[in-house]
Amino acid sequence: MRRGPALVAIDQGTTSTRAIAFDLAGKPIATAQRELPQSYPAPGWVEHDPERIRDDAIKVTREVIGAAEALGHPVEAIGLTNQRETTVVWERASGRPIHPAIVWQDRRTAGACAELREAGHEERVARHTGLRLDPYFSGTKLAWILDRVQGAREAAERGELAFGTIDSWLLWCLTGGTVHATDASNASRTLLYDIGDGEWRPELLELLRVPAAVLPEVRDSAGDFGETRADLFGRPIPVRGIAGDQQAATFGQAAFEPGGMKFTYGTGAFALLNTGSERLTSQHGLLTTVAWQLGGERTYALEGSIFVAGASVQWLRDGLGIISDAAETEALARSVDSTGGVVLVPAFVGLGGIHWDPGARAALLGMTRDTGRAEIARAALEAVAYQSRELIDAMQADGAPRPRRLRVDGGFTRNAWAMQFLADMLDLEIARPAVTETTALGAAMLAGLGAGLFADLPGVAALRRRDRAWTPAMEPRVREELYAGWQRAVARVLPN
Repeated sequence: MRRGPALVAIDQGTTSTRAIAFDLAGKPIATAQRELPQSYPAPGWVEHDPERIRDDAIKVTREVIGAAEALGHPVEAIGLTNQRETTVVWERASGRPIHPAIVWQDRRTAGACAELREAGHEERVARHTGLRLDPYFSGTKLAWILDRVQGAREAAERGELAFGTIDSWLLWCLTGGTVHATDASNASRTLLYDIGDGEWRPELLELLRVPAAVLPEVRDSAGDFGETRADLFGRPIPVRGIAGDQQAATFGQAAFEPGGMKFTYGTGAFALLNTGSERLTSQHGLLTTVAWQLGGERTYALEGSIFVAGASVQWLRDGLGIISDAAETEALARSVDSTGGVVLVPAFVGLGGIHWDPGARAALLGMTRDTGRAEIARAALEAVAYQSRELIDAMQADGAPRPRRLRVDGGFTRNAWAMQFLADMLDLEIARPAVTETTALGAAMLAGLGAGLFADLPGVAALRRRDRAWTPAMEPRVREELYAGWQRAVARVLPN
């Protein structure tokens, strides 16, 4: 029985490769997933096997296409979303990667970034790219590969090599090497792309010593990215959407208007606030990025990151051993009226957000003889809300519109107590969607838009369904007293 078209999203993340098929109402039909191992060949280094990523992506996509079509949903298009800054370089002739993929978490180019900062280049890089000189981004990773693999730089200059983030690599593989392209959201994370002009910036290529010949073509986030090889899935299937994971999640949350904002709460947390056609330059530690590009027009966003969100709960379980399951924290938080003055600053890997301080270290402050595991668990949950407020306050200080509500997703949002405290601390409505796989949903929506299955953004927005919302209920005086306590605690962990 034919039940209507389906869209497949390939969601290639840091620890897994997934494919999800959605119907045109945005409802998941079928899912398949493979875990992705990471390797750590040296301190601070993190790598993936690009060929494992390729093979797993094909396998899970094949599974969900088969499952969807068995249910009567013919797959009309594919969308890709990906871990954004992870870097791959491969031979154009053979399609063979010349080095393992260097993952976004990798810090091996920290020294190179420091040298560029000390030489006075950070302001120029930020002006063109909206980014900081940090090994997080892919440009210095690409230069490292070209310098360290024998003969790579010469081959790159001859046009024999191709560079891409994971979306470009998968697109190349799916199309049999016929399409070497990316979208503007992924290009904006490379340190090489001018987000104002919408093109690779020659002076940045020169600064990072990257030959233009290795770069992919930058296209709209929804549009024609070619077709898959016929032998992969039984017939050619159009690829019609690409976006980096955080931008795809923002699209999946239908945050299409300026001021629309989403916060993804997982191990860490990422906030994107839509600023429309206005490209705001942050003076408060945030990044300016391309949210998506449609019809040649770029929509911009401010982005902030929290290094530790749900990871604090993991620490309570695995480090302190005071809980056996993350779900216990909700009951513990409800069992006490307050933390009794206890504040956790979860700077286990430094502080992100507005601080960008790798030297900060975690601290549990304000304990007394009466402090127990309930107070500590509640402090871990409260810290997520305090860090979220830091980012939202910084966005407003940078001139961004205040969101009317905050759209949230990620595993941490299952904790209803934490979501109510978030609403109280931000003085905003918190809205959780019915479909929590917003990253994959965003990629599928982009593919549907690119395939002409959705007429416009309002048609896409109609697919979003709310699961639950929380509204502020805290007295302003209490809110400000609690936040002031957090600020005092952060001041104590930052290096002098």
